[in-house]
Amino acid sequence: MRYVTSIRTPRAALVLAALVVSIPVATGQQATAPVVALVGVNVIPMDRERVLDNHTLVVRDGVIAELGPAATVKPPEGALVVQARGKYVIPGLAEMHGHLQGADTALGERILELNALYGVATLRNMQGHPAHLALRDRVNRRELLGPRLYTAGPALGGSVKTADEAVKAVTEQKQAGFDLLKIQEGMSRPVFDAMADAAHRQKIPFAGHVPADVGLERALEARYASVDHLDGYVEALVPPGAQADLKNAGFFGSAVVGQVDLSRLDKIVADTKTAGTAVVPTETLIEHFFTPAPIESLFAKPALRYLPAEMVAGWEKQKRSFMSGTGNVPEPQRERLYELRRTIIRKLQDGGVRLVLGADSPQVLNVPGAAIHHELALMVKAGLTPYEALASGTRNVAAYFGTLDSSGTVERGKRADLIVLERNPLGDIAGTEDRFGVFVNGRWVPRAEIDRRLAALAR
Repeated sequence: MRYVTSIRTPRAALVLAALVVSIPVATGQQATAPVVALVGVNVIPMDRERVLDNHTLVVRDGVIAELGPAATVKPPEGALVVQARGKYVIPGLAEMHGHLQGADTALGERILELNALYGVATLRNMQGHPAHLALRDRVNRRELLGPRLYTAGPALGGSVKTADEAVKAVTEQKQAGFDLLKIQEGMSRPVFDAMADAAHRQKIPFAGHVPADVGLERALEARYASVDHLDGYVEALVPPGAQADLKNAGFFGSAVVGQVDLSRLDKIVADTKTAGTAVVPTETLIEHFFTPAPIESLFAKPALRYLPAEMVAGWEKQKRSFMSGTGNVPEPQRERLYELRRTIIRKLQDGGVRLVLGADSPQVLNVPGAAIHHELALMVKAGLTPYEALASGTRNVAAYFGTLDSSGTVERGKRADLIVLERNPLGDIAGTEDRFGVFVNGRWVPRAEIDRRLAALAR
């Protein structure tokens, strides 16, 4: 076993959050947000590593309408003026491997709201359901507070047994309006080949896991849009002829880490770059599954109160089962996996591969939104600079989706998906957690409203 999927939970009752009077909202359809001017803010535009000190940023109709030095750009008449001297603004972040939990619309709404309140402006849903198409449309119409949503269809894995079934699934998901295909474990090589051919013909990307029968080399040759979890990378470092069972390689290669040949890594990185395949490491997922820390302390984390009790109880059961089974490995082996993954991530970054940020939330201990900030810290721990880690969640994501003309950086004419921070994250990546407010789909949500909404979601 390499991966454990999220446990679905029954529909959770939601408590409606109180809304601040500065942002008028109509029932069902959000009312037009006022023009908002951030005055005196320091801008981290993410076009390159720099800070623009003491600027005024004006948001109108969901777009950055004005941006320039505070001495020359004045708030428009009637604007909501936010004094932001000493604050820092960055683009909204992305969760590139998230989940909305099946047909449970109320839980999906909760997940979307949590992501938004933590500054996640883009969510790629990696195991879809037809109900998620409606959620995507409601977010686009600004009926829901949530990130811009891209959604895969139902996962394609071992349950797809034949080439004909694969082609049928690709066709149905494309026609239904899903944005991409999610590849899961268990798919055979002939079925994968038929799936990939059909996907390319129908111009729908595919991404996710690398089935053991397919392997990383073939996955890159087939032009995955992204490989998630670094799936297949450890196995690909094992040289041919080694005495290793690559079809039973443990948790993301944990059983074969002692047999890797790091001299193979440069070619694997070059092949990833040539394929144009992005990589979503999800280090938070690996850490939370594999950590031997006491379970009682892990499940005492305050952010867990924002999720249904049934979901959290299911996670605890998964964690205990994992640690008594697949995850029960000697500490040196576990530490070697951690270090190897960090080496791969740094090499991919240095080799020009597009790293994109994802935490796999909600998943064991990964609370939507909160997990992304932990993922940033783990990217820095892997050797990325704070700027490189931020790029993986901002401009790299826009480049992945082909939307750099409208998102991914803080520039005039770009979408107002922004996080306003109390301190500079370029000096300390933990600064992303200290939110003064967020813009979601052009709507300003100040810290007071963030706190009220989170309190309303808490158990």
